[in-house]
Amino acid sequence: MVIVPQIQVVNYILQQTMKACTRFFLRSAFAVWMLTVGSNASAVEQAQPNMIVILADDLGYGDVSTYHESDVRTPNIDRLAARGMLFSNMRANCTVCSPTRAALLTGRYADRVGVPGVIRTDLDNSWGWLDPETPTLAGELREIGYQTALIGKWHLGLQSPNTPNERGFDLFHGFLGDMMDSYTTHRRHGQNYMRLNAAVIEPTGHATDVFTDWACEYFQARASEDGKPFFLYLAYNAPHFPIEPPGEWLRRVQARSPDLELKRAMNVAFVEHLDASVGRLLDSLKSTGLSDETIVIFTSDNGGALHYAQSNDPWRGGKQSHYDGGLRVPFMLSWPGHVEAGAVSDYNGLVFDIFPTLIQLAGGSVAADLDAQSLVDILQDDSIETVRDLYFVRREGGFDYGGKSYQALIRGEWKLLQNNPYSPLELYNLKDDPREQNNLAQKNRVQFNELAIALRNQIKRAGAVPWQQPVSDRKIH
Repeated sequence: MVIVPQIQVVNYILQQTMKACTRFFLRSAFAVWMLTVGSNASAVEQAQPNMIVILADDLGYGDVSTYHESDVRTPNIDRLAARGMLFSNMRANCTVCSPTRAALLTGRYADRVGVPGVIRTDLDNSWGWLDPETPTLAGELREIGYQTALIGKWHLGLQSPNTPNERGFDLFHGFLGDMMDSYTTHRRHGQNYMRLNAAVIEPTGHATDVFTDWACEYFQARASEDGKPFFLYLAYNAPHFPIEPPGEWLRRVQARSPDLELKRAMNVAFVEHLDASVGRLLDSLKSTGLSDETIVIFTSDNGGALHYAQSNDPWRGGKQSHYDGGLRVPFMLSWPGHVEAGAVSDYNGLVFDIFPTLIQLAGGSVAADLDAQSLVDILQDDSIETVRDLYFVRREGGFDYGGKSYQALIRGEWKLLQNNPYSPLELYNLKDDPREQNNLAQKNRVQFNELAIALRNQIKRAGAVPWQQPVSDRKIH
């Protein structure tokens, strides 16, 4: 009667011991690797890992089955998370596209580099201009020996000096603009923004498949060359609207879940089609022999759009909102042999923390004026907690915004926010009220005033940075 429990106890002890040994081995190997990278230039050249950042567009926290049970099935994104570290508490830098991308590629808050809002093809409704003097992640990595590539969506400028090749990328194979009118015609307002470097191209097929094909071709090319490390920024348009899953994917979801509302079924199919592309990428890395020497990060630029039946569960709100549904995003990092498989971190971070992390892992020097913080210590020990203010800003036109900005700030367990420039600030305690239901702005004025002062200081800090391109440099597209 007592034999089985004893065996279970012994097995449990063995399992825990093995896990502890694995953690010790990985952290020791990681520490030795970091020391080796920092010791001399020749070691850096030998040790630099390949790096891939996969950025989805409007992929909500609730639309990735890694985090909780969902009507969406994302086995390949889940596979990526299982073989590395899953972050449960990461946020995008903004509730919309361009600012998060600007922050990711500069390591600085978006309004500090001239991108407080969406950069559009229509200059009369464009709310950002990336500072051409600010170094980019691609440029910094290229300086320390990397071959750099952007495949997919750029969305940070249509003309010089802010084209991808001028901002650090050796190769640009993708879409210069913002959203596509259709994933099969690849146009925006009827204009073709598909490019191979500066050349206009006319690819055929669904954009998600096209970008994936190009990425797999890139892996094959890199595997056959001299071993120079590479950085690939793979930025999908999906699952940003228009919600256009291939027909066979929609039929598959409807057959599996016939009672699902059409709008939701289309989004589920769209995300599952994207997930299949992640699977193709992982398989291509393995078949080309690059998998074990490559860091892969997967995340999104903001939360999902509720009016397109995207899910940010369990958080309140969605895209364009400073409630956590607009900010919380899936985030995972895989690096075989260096980051423990199956590790989970609840670190409070932002997407732009990718910048100093990759610079540090590549053996480069991290600039002192970055707002982002490296995740390297978290990768070695997920119990580390660093407290800092997290700042969010968005500028927009239209009746609800009037060309003004609205902001949010998180300090520890407290969050101060507004969701348009004319609404009063709201205050929430995220520890007690993670779904932001109980506004404490009037009940806790001490905390409110403390965060309001911090928020004003962030706004002042970015106030001197231009966010419109000089009129003399503008060209009509």
